Amino acid sequence: MQNFKNVVKSALTKKSTEELVSASKHSELKKTLNAFDLIILGIGAVVGTGIFTIVGIAAQGGDGGIAAGPSLTISMVIAAIACVFSALCYSEFASMIPVAGSAYTYTYATMGEFMAWMVGWILMLEYAIGNITVASAWTGYFMQLLKGFEHVLPNWLVNPPIWLINDYRSALAICNKEGLNPHDVMPYIAGIIPVSINVPAILIVLILTLLLVKGVKESTKAATIMVFINLFIIISFIVVGAFYVKPDNWVPFAPNGFEGIFSGAFIIFFAYIGFDAISTTAEETKNPQKDLPIGILGTLLICTILYVAAALVLTGMVDYNMIDVQAPIASAMRMVGQNRLAGFISVGALAGLTSVLLVYQLGTTRILYAICRDKFLPKGLRRVHRHNRTPYILTWLSAIVVIVGSLVMDLKISAELCNFGTFLSFIIVCAAVMILRKTEPNRPRAFKVPFVPLFPILGILMSGGLMFYSMKSLTTSSLWFIAWLIAGLWIYTCYGYAQKRLEDKRKEFYSNKKY
Repeated sequence: MQNFKNVVKSALTKKSTEELVSASKHSELKKTLNAFDLIILGIGAVVGTGIFTIVGIAAQGGDGGIAAGPSLTISMVIAAIACVFSALCYSEFASMIPVAGSAYTYTYATMGEFMAWMVGWILMLEYAIGNITVASAWTGYFMQLLKGFEHVLPNWLVNPPIWLINDYRSALAICNKEGLNPHDVMPYIAGIIPVSINVPAILIVLILTLLLVKGVKESTKAATIMVFINLFIIISFIVVGAFYVKPDNWVPFAPNGFEGIFSGAFIIFFAYIGFDAISTTAEETKNPQKDLPIGILGTLLICTILYVAAALVLTGMVDYNMIDVQAPIASAMRMVGQNRLAGFISVGALAGLTSVLLVYQLGTTRILYAICRDKFLPKGLRRVHRHNRTPYILTWLSAIVVIVGSLVMDLKISAELCNFGTFLSFIIVCAAVMILRKTEPNRPRAFKVPFVPLFPILGILMSGGLMFYSMKSLTTSSLWFIAWLIAGLWIYTCYGYAQKRLEDKRKEFYSNKKY
């Protein structure tokens, strides 16, 4: 019984905010980012996947889904509102505890080590697993861009075998759709094991990994270029497309009523994932107390305006039933005869998706860095490059996870798992703000969430409502999500807990030795 009490006590052990802030002051990471850099990273993480891919699925319904139709604009506002309450909570924490690790670190300060580990484990769904979906979408737009040069480039490059540009499940779906025998179009090892490798996705992940190892400032410069290309293309679409809007296409506005609106809100929520990645760069920000809230809230505001405007134009240009779920924006432009702009949109999509990949991988490594520093994972993994001052081992490890995952994971399930992980992390951050307001009410806060506890409670209700609403229909991904949580519990029980207790003994030994 006593042992059980000790285990519970240890699992609930918190890190004080002073201890967390002190650790960040002695960080090995280089402080190079300002508010503008953070907004660029935020826009780079958010704008891309939503406008160029997810918006089509949410509006048209996709494979057996429920179409939101023109009411997609309301879906976007609902998803944005759900994010706003969480964004305010992230901003308060980021200004008060400017430490790498995001929600993982905030949970450690309020709920203890076990919940912190579980949140860190959940965040891997948001970033590492979500990156698998984005990498696959990147390949689709890259191949579409190459097809525009089919009279210039060799045929083997423009039209490669499907097993070189798809994961196995996607390649199999193509075979079924086109009535092809998989054994005729894919190689098999020993006639049993199919071989299908998404080569473009793997190459772009490797290139971005090299860039991230080089340095976060260099990565931000690259992200800035990609974001400005992306914004130019999106604004061009909105301005030009507005001249082709037919109000008749907005009728009926909500073809599937509230069911379609909420279904669209869940799907489009994936497009907003990434603004919280800004908080993972806290230890590399020059003035985190001021700049992090600006970066988080500024990103959300700019991206919501762009999303709503693009959705209005898209659903006004094309009947929602005719929207192409693969490349909705480019396809809409081709339908109205703007082929040249459609080609430019493919370039913008590539830039947008590349920046998303970059920021997701950045977020993954910084969270893992914080977890390794707390000894939940082997400390050797957090080794920082001597010259570049970046956690290069973790950067390569996160790249390997994405590459392996792109070979074996179902892309639809990986996107849904990403959403579940984000919803739960948002719920926990909102709850953590209320806890810290009670336990440390007098602690200085450079930014404060207004109307506490109302706003955090609304954040919990909105994120929780969307999560549980979707779990009723997404049974397969719900089961995988539960399995992921069980796996995290197993790792903590078998490794993390023991390592933390060894660390406690070392601290006690050296503390006694001083006296």
